[in-house]
Amino acid sequence: MTTPLTHEEDGSGPAAVHLTRLALTEFRNYQALGLELAPGLVVLTGENGAGKTNLLEAISFLSPGRGLRRARLDEIRRIGAQDGFAIHATIEGPHGMCRIGTGTAGTAPAQAETSRRIRINGEPARSAEALLEWLRVIWLTPAMDALFTGPSADRRRFLDRLVLAIDPAHGRRALDYERAMRSRNRLFADNVDDDSWFSAIEREMAETGVAIAAARSEMLRLLSTIIEQQPGEGPFPKAVLALDGILETEIAQTRPAVDVEEAFREKLRAGRARDRAAGRTLDGPHRTDLRVRHEPKDMPAERCSTGEQKALLVGLVLAHARLTARLSRMAPVLLLDEIAAHFDADRRAALFEILEELNSQVFMTGTEAGLFPTLRGRAQFFTVSSGAVLPG
Repeated sequence: MTTPLTHEEDGSGPAAVHLTRLALTEFRNYQALGLELAPGLVVLTGENGAGKTNLLEAISFLSPGRGLRRARLDEIRRIGAQDGFAIHATIEGPHGMCRIGTGTAGTAPAQAETSRRIRINGEPARSAEALLEWLRVIWLTPAMDALFTGPSADRRRFLDRLVLAIDPAHGRRALDYERAMRSRNRLFADNVDDDSWFSAIEREMAETGVAIAAARSEMLRLLSTIIEQQPGEGPFPKAVLALDGILETEIAQTRPAVDVEEAFREKLRAGRARDRAAGRTLDGPHRTDLRVRHEPKDMPAERCSTGEQKALLVGLVLAHARLTARLSRMAPVLLLDEIAAHFDADRRAALFEILEELNSQVFMTGTEAGLFPTLRGRAQFFTVSSGAVLPG
């Protein structure tokens, strides 16, 4: 089972981390772009389709994974470009200055469709998780507004990104589990019935699956503690969080990790006939769901109004930003796409105050500067228009 994600408080606050420069080449609608950036709040305004979200997506690639849109790499290259895309960023943080480069420029066409290269201070990164040593990136997009009512796969993906921001090893565990599960499913598809093969695969699935479930459970415990520490009456309602999954249920009963692993391994073995008939593995952490309740109304999130769901989600992301800062000792970089559109003036003002208190660099987008009137003089403003980004 994974080591608990705890932290010894030493009295010092999290260190500020911010991008000082962002440069894009052949990325989405940007043929070439260079931006000089300041710490704190950054506001990007412009018409729909101007490229505001593309800038946030580029920054999201400074973390492991497929970015905030989860797009295929061959979709990201600017239409008409002769080579792949490139993202370069300069970061200032607790370890000093860092230069990060990532993208598909200069790679073979077949490779550019499936993987991106990452260089840190001019050297190839040993893995994408190495990015987490320099910064943590958290995002919230309009596509996530349906998180509570959409498919469970979206909530698992959201959950695992929450874990990854504070536990860099989580991504590798998830990849190892997925690889083992695909191997097991392939045995079913190929009509293989070799007990030794199944046993070896199921042993790996049990070990990695329980580690995944334990990391999720610990993250939710810590996040719930952060949420409870917030004032009872605030602009964003508190959430009550729970995990619905067979492994998480057993972990909650404080059973020893080896017992949970053995029980899961046996469940996989006993379920081979059923899984063979289904053509896939039916039990495991890949079926876990995140349950969220609106605490003040004592109502499941999926039954709340659209506005209540948005406020609940924002409150959850803000609490996670606080947790990430506390555990990583680095204030995360936040990407908030169209964040102000659905809130009234009072709630927007409250949100901006909270964001300033986080000591994070926060990128926010909106169709017009009028959504951010109180931030004049407190934030860096850019106007985005057809692949151009100008101050103001």
